[in-house]
Amino acid sequence: MIRLVLFDIDGTLVRTHGAGVKAFLSAFDHEFKLPCNGVRLSFAGRTDTSLVREFFKLHRREPTREDFDRFFDRYVFLLEHNLQHGKGHIIPGVWEWLEQLAALPQPPLIGLLTGNVRLGAEIKLRHFNCWERFAIGAFADDHEDRDQIAAIAFARGRQLLGPALQPHEVLVIGDTPHDVRCGKSIGARVLAVATGGAKLPELLASQPDWAVNDLLEIRAASVIHA
Repeated sequence: MIRLVLFDIDGTLVRTHGAGVKAFLSAFDHEFKLPCNGVRLSFAGRTDTSLVREFFKLHRREPTREDFDRFFDRYVFLLEHNLQHGKGHIIPGVWEWLEQLAALPQPPLIGLLTGNVRLGAEIKLRHFNCWERFAIGAFADDHEDRDQIAAIAFARGRQLLGPALQPHEVLVIGDTPHDVRCGKSIGARVLAVATGGAKLPELLASQPDWAVNDLLEIRAASVIHA
């Protein structure tokens, strides 16, 4: 039985309609006067910290710790502003799944496994009134590599559930092959949803345990007790 469920955020729980990407690019322009025109970055399934490092390197600049701090101080301010003036929403099926998980006789611990920095994740999920649903999380502040973030999330799950928690008792839910890979890296079971960064055939090719168009297609109990 699944005892720990770890959700990705962007494309899995919520759609911000570009609020995060706009804030990301604007932060470089406002804080560092670095142009974004012509710069191509793939955001889906990436970590915020790795994207910042890549952007600086494209401009032939080796970022310092101070650069990261300056960037994210500006980024979270712009992110909150963009969300307040945007049209984002919770993805269909998410509320239903959270309610189904909570109603189980033995509800699993619910957490986050995301490439967002922690404050960015909190700003997004508070905007959609669901931050409090998640008891634990692992974020881009913890590590730049998504597989390592998964390992940290698993370790934090063990701190709450006990050292007997096994990898096959963990479920990772995400919308890209990156999410599938990082779930597999800790031996977790993976549910892929085609609600964000990848279409269903691409997700199926990454060989998750389950792949659906959205969470409305599958009941939580059928996965938790599989």
